[in-house]
Amino acid sequence: MSRLCEICAVSEHKYRCKTCRLLYCSVVCYKKHQEQPCEPPPPPPEDASKPGGVSEGQQQKKIILFSTVDTVPAEKLELLGQSEHLKNLLYNPHLRRLLTEVDNARDGMNAVKVAMMEPLFVEFADECLRLVEPAEDEPERLDDLVFTNLQHRR
Repeated sequence: MSRLCEICAVSEHKYRCKTCRLLYCSVVCYKKHQEQPCEPPPPPPEDASKPGGVSEGQQQKKIILFSTVDTVPAEKLELLGQSEHLKNLLYNPHLRRLLTEVDNARDGMNAVKVAMMEPLFVEFADECLRLVEPAEDEPERLDDLVFTNLQHRR
């Protein structure tokens, strides 16, 4: 079931405008369409019975297509967004720059290793891990942790 070009209404459409999704058949029709600015189509109608358009029993969840053993459940990820400590750390422009560099790096593992040289990044990473994977038996004092690390070095 093919549809006709929405500009000339003569030929079968071959293309679609990436902005407004209008169907067109040729460069000539595209240029004619571009003579007037186009806008994205309106969003689909929302359910008016509930605020935000989500009806009872429905939840908008991002589906994880390729989960692994390291995939963090959505409930735990939400804890990151609720952490005041993380929010306060993210006010620091240096940390935001480091996170952007890690995110944009071609070699992610190497970028993380470099970023881990920065105490601010380490503090951020530790807080994220503490929220996502709370340790079952954390040392009660920092001295215990230092003592344990010294024993492992020998």
